[in-house]
Amino acid sequence: MRFATILTVSLAFLVAFPALGSEDDQQRVDRIFAAYDKANSPGCALGVIRDGSFIYRKAYGTASLELGVPLTPQSVFYMGSVSKQFTAASIVLAAEQGFLSLDDDVHKYIPELPDYGHSITLRQMLHHTSGFRNYSTLLYLSGQSESDIRSKRDIIDLVERQKGLNNNPGDEFIYSDTNYFMLAEVVQRATKKSLAEFAAENIFKPLGMVHTRFYDDHSLVLSDRVAAYDPAGTDGRFLVDWSTKFDIVGAGGLMSSVDDLLLWDRNFYENRLGKGTLLKELQTRGVLGNGTKIRYALGLFMGTYRGLPIVEHGGALFGYRTEILRFPQQRFTVLCLCNLSTAGPRNLTQKVAAVYLEKNLQPEPASLSPSVIARFPDPSVFAGNYIDSPGHLAATFSVARGNLVAWGLSLTRLGPNRFTSSGDDIINFDNSGGHMRVTIDSDDEEIYAASRIEEFHLNDADLAAFAGAYRSTELDAAYNLAINNGNLMLRIGQNPAGKLAPIAKDMFGSDELGTLIFHRDATHRVSALSVFSIDARDVSFTKSD
Repeated sequence: MRFATILTVSLAFLVAFPALGSEDDQQRVDRIFAAYDKANSPGCALGVIRDGSFIYRKAYGTASLELGVPLTPQSVFYMGSVSKQFTAASIVLAAEQGFLSLDDDVHKYIPELPDYGHSITLRQMLHHTSGFRNYSTLLYLSGQSESDIRSKRDIIDLVERQKGLNNNPGDEFIYSDTNYFMLAEVVQRATKKSLAEFAAENIFKPLGMVHTRFYDDHSLVLSDRVAAYDPAGTDGRFLVDWSTKFDIVGAGGLMSSVDDLLLWDRNFYENRLGKGTLLKELQTRGVLGNGTKIRYALGLFMGTYRGLPIVEHGGALFGYRTEILRFPQQRFTVLCLCNLSTAGPRNLTQKVAAVYLEKNLQPEPASLSPSVIARFPDPSVFAGNYIDSPGHLAATFSVARGNLVAWGLSLTRLGPNRFTSSGDDIINFDNSGGHMRVTIDSDDEEIYAASRIEEFHLNDADLAAFAGAYRSTELDAAYNLAINNGNLMLRIGQNPAGKLAPIAKDMFGSDELGTLIFHRDATHRVSALSVFSIDARDVSFTKSD
């Protein structure tokens, strides 16, 4: 206790007197967060680190609207998927200690998982190439959410019911929380210590991260924990959106603060943990079976931003939004932890980085003049529904006010056939083969490739073949389909019904669920359906009437 007290006081001294950037830089950063810098709004805690010390550290907004408590750099946030790098670090350190190997088959530790006819290694799980369907999406497809989970046994049972994988292990990168949830279970079974205990002993205590822990016991009281919020409309009101009972760890579950994360960031330059393999393993990108390198390493995305190498990861759950953005060559990091669901910490950290690294960063793409854009093809030539073949995932492009629109966003035009949604994702259209195709690249990695399909319409008589009750043993859930005002509507349990849009023969799209493909028996009667979402493919249902 005495050691922890001395460490806490020392840390408080370090962060209370940071090396300061120029006043102009600080003012520019404050303007970035101006929308949150008020007493009646949730907001964000910010830390800007250079060479292992804060050069700017500030909080904007309120930790608890109910109690009127302001955010501070000591405020403790739910970190969401930022937790994954700490789970990965625990696996690496457990391997160093001889408890496991990264190339072990997961069945060695969790034998009750189904046998899919392939070995599934811990390394593939760390890189999200295992093929495990995302349990978060499976819950959503069954009409539930994380708040409905009573214990980790619920998730294990759900995973055990899955009859298939998204892909053959090692063939594709498909981000899935199931991987890291199961890795937490591997740590417990291999080391005989929970992930919370192992990480505390091997990461948090050695680094002095005294306010950081994996929250695996919802009865614990955590000092300085902040609530999170959703907007309640356009009049400045908010709704509380947080869970004090959710204690599932591995894919998420970490609680931490800006001040503690400074110590984690330092460790990437002067590793104090384990026997020396940690930093290399965490930052080694995954390799697919065909030799293709992916951006994902171990709990970290490796990429570039405006020409500079970066290491980053974000997190989101309940109303919490978090991001760690590191520029290793510049020994520069931005931490941004927010307690408002509409905050965009990835965008915020990039803007902050641009303030301090503007001389190092390549210029952002210049806006095209209206006269140049006028010479490009009308964007309506790209409009339509597109379907990729392996995942049966649909993307719809439309035109509104002269702009190409997708996913509710107006796309920025970069060239005749080239668009972007965020600056990171590049959308290319190609009609050279006589059939329009679209590809989406993120940091030079293709993440989507699809062909445009013709418009497809069905009348009420056609739709009647799909109506009825369907049940999935994989989800332990029922879907009810009925026709209403000329539309096929899907209801899950007591949830509101959603519209299904026909996109091809026996194929429908759902804004909420993904793509539904119906199957027919030998008499051509619709007898089953499969749901394909981005991270849970081919989930099966059987028609029961």
